[in-house]
Amino acid sequence: MVKPFSLFVGLRFTLARKNNLLLSFVSLISMLGISLGVLILIVALAVINGSIATLRGEALKSVPHVTVSGSNLQDDWQSLLPVLNTAPGVQSSAPFMEGDALLRYQGQDEFVRLRGIDPMAEAEVMDAADPRFGTLLQQLAATDNGIILGARLAGNLRLYGSGNVSATALHSLLARRVEDALGLQVVGFADFGMYGNANLALVNLASAETLWEGQSSPRTQLRLRVADVYQAGEIANAALAQARPGQDYQIVPWNVAQASLFDALNMEKILTGFMLLMIVIIGAVNIISTLVMVVAHKSADIAILRTMGASRNGIMAIFMVQGLLAGLFGTAIGAVLGVMLASNVASVSLVIERAINAMISNGNIYLLSHLQTQINWGEVGLVCLAALTISFIATLYPAYRASRIQPAEVLRYE
Repeated sequence: MVKPFSLFVGLRFTLARKNNLLLSFVSLISMLGISLGVLILIVALAVINGSIATLRGEALKSVPHVTVSGSNLQDDWQSLLPVLNTAPGVQSSAPFMEGDALLRYQGQDEFVRLRGIDPMAEAEVMDAADPRFGTLLQQLAATDNGIILGARLAGNLRLYGSGNVSATALHSLLARRVEDALGLQVVGFADFGMYGNANLALVNLASAETLWEGQSSPRTQLRLRVADVYQAGEIANAALAQARPGQDYQIVPWNVAQASLFDALNMEKILTGFMLLMIVIIGAVNIISTLVMVVAHKSADIAILRTMGASRNGIMAIFMVQGLLAGLFGTAIGAVLGVMLASNVASVSLVIERAINAMISNGNIYLLSHLQTQINWGEVGLVCLAALTISFIATLYPAYRASRIQPAEVLRYE
């Protein structure tokens, strides 16, 4: 615990530097270094969090919150649906069947993930921001052999309006049974997110069963929409344990289905944070330099304090207070400015975009205004704690050197 005497003397040493411009300048640089590191780290983490949230939203347009499958599911999924819909945390559930198929339209071929759905139940579980998607599902339910295409998939097929496509299951294609192709009427196009627009199409569950008739047909699965996507696996496990205790189901939450993507993003976030933390460490090195010079400059004062009865621990505490003040002010300034910049990064990036585009003849090339941020206050606190910890560690060596000064040797020539 820092004694009031050590705190008072530490503050006095910190504020009484008007006659020593070098010490004041080096101290200012160390504080600004820590501020800059904290600011950049908070903004970078907020931008990465915003990117991850955007990608998560895009992925959940086509990827279920939770997928439930298993051999026991084939016979009783109809009776399981109403039980799951009343389970805590489960908002809705729907059956689906998904497999690979070849779509053909006027000589254009595309391999797709063809998903057979119950349109009315699908409307409750799909993450679709466009309200027109519900209308498309109603049209699909009213069309016996209808199909909804992803927007980019329709472009790849060069299909820009209503039309008819043929679908051939992959196993039929490999067996060269062309006669198994199923004719489907396009009822519209939908936004399935950046990961589903190019290769996802929806058909009625009955059409999918007809297309995949045979031994190699995909099994019916259930998709669940949950209230908290971060607890999707736990909610599904609890719901199924309550609905069908003792039965074995395979439960795959969205973060497991997309593990490669989000693990890579989280690893990038960790590495980026570690690299930017080096700026804080550089600021802490400047704190060491500042305190070493302060110790040399105040050696006579330290010797006098020692002769007056100050302990070595008290001397250490004085210089630790000085170093921590620079770290504290630098961290506070960096945190405040970092949160302000992260909250307004879209407006700031728009100004930068306009400035860059004004310098070139063909405008709107550098599109920066799409940046989105998401401030995680726990991460802000962790960044501030890391900066203060680094600042504290940086004070130990100079403070230890100050505590080892021998008063007799210093005052001999005074």
